[in-house]
Amino acid sequence: MNRLGGRVAWVTGSSRGIGESIAVAFAQAGAAVAVHGRDERAAQAVQERITAAGGRASVVLGDVTSAPDLEGMVETIEWALGPIDILVANAGGNPVRPGPLEAMSIEEWRRAVDANLTATFATIASVLPVMKQRGHGSIITISSAAARRPTPQSPVAYAAAKAGVELLTQWLAAEAGPSGVRVNCVAPETILTERNRQRIPAEMQERMIDAHPIRRLGTREDVAAACLFLASDQSGWISGATLDVAGGSVLH
Repeated sequence: MNRLGGRVAWVTGSSRGIGESIAVAFAQAGAAVAVHGRDERAAQAVQERITAAGGRASVVLGDVTSAPDLEGMVETIEWALGPIDILVANAGGNPVRPGPLEAMSIEEWRRAVDANLTATFATIASVLPVMKQRGHGSIITISSAAARRPTPQSPVAYAAAKAGVELLTQWLAAEAGPSGVRVNCVAPETILTERNRQRIPAEMQERMIDAHPIRRLGTREDVAAACLFLASDQSGWISGATLDVAGGSVLH
């Protein structure tokens, strides 16, 4: 229960969904957690959930594609909790509907790339110098099965951005490893968040279950458990890896 005791973790996009479950799992493992989002009320609700259970948390709000916002958030976290030992660059999402490449505008492409790849790059860049200086750190990026198993039905800009996240993870693992910083990636398949439960009809959920060797869809807790493993000393000699949280549906 104290796998992350004494450490400070920043989980971006943690005011709801998968990020919320990661933040809660880290707090239960003993970390002081910076909860991040743009919805102050939602972020504060997660903070209150953590503190009510005896954990330690603070809230930071801002745009993870904005250098000034990131600089301010890092300063706030360091003041409230201490230097950041663990980063989960979870903020992202698919802002563009699937469709033919030629039907997509340049603006839509940029939105998808900025929300996922640029946000991941910028967030990591904001914490990496201090991690290197201190000689340790664990960074976890978030990809997607869409990048691991592309299909014509995949949202191409989102899939390409997430594939870029995986390459960035591998490059950074090689570059930052000598400074004591580990960098790994988690690639979830369809996760039954509250939004997906509402958005995906029950009949479609059943068909999706049949496509997985492990006959169920993923939960937020499945992703949080993978992130907790990669953040902890139990994965101390693992870096540059992408862990598929996909029920056996992505095989490499």
